[in-house]
Amino acid sequence: MAMRGKILKRTWFARPTLSVAQELLGKVLVRRTKGKIKHYRITEVEAYCGIHDLACHARCGRTRRTEVMFGPAGYIYVYLIYGMYYCLNLVTAKEGEAEAVLIRSVEPMFSTPEHPVGPGKLCRELDINNKLNCQKLGRGSGLWVEDDGYKVTPRQVGRSPRRGVAYAKKYAGKPWRFYLKTSEFVS
Repeated sequence: MAMRGKILKRTWFARPTLSVAQELLGKVLVRRTKGKIKHYRITEVEAYCGIHDLACHARCGRTRRTEVMFGPAGYIYVYLIYGMYYCLNLVTAKEGEAEAVLIRSVEPMFSTPEHPVGPGKLCRELDINNKLNCQKLGRGSGLWVEDDGYKVTPRQVGRSPRRGVAYAKKYAGKPWRFYLKTSEFVS
């Protein structure tokens, strides 16, 4: 199985969500599907920080949809928006905190005409749908994150409010969207 780096363990994700979100930039998202393994550099993410974050799905408490967010870190949370686009989230923080990081964009680490920029295009490109929801990150699910040693300096990291969360009152302006300033693969 082609690996470029060390697979991040679930314990890596069981840390403060804002730290995990920033440190995911530059890591490699790996997807095994249809007999192929593809590698993508993570270029843009958003942090969602639990029940008090009015932009977070967990703000309504524990539901069938959000149950995975309340579980242990290192699990996959996939949901459908606008009835047509899937979004990929990685569960973070301590069990019970209901936090996650949305993967907004990635850069393919191979030649392709596709630009998986934006969460919907990313999921379409990586063949991610609700079948991955509630699965553990890892070879078993066919989706994992590797650290290949690529270094991202603080100067390379941009920060802004999250996209599409104007309804979230004081949480709408939180600068919890992180992206690589030097990448063309940012939404």
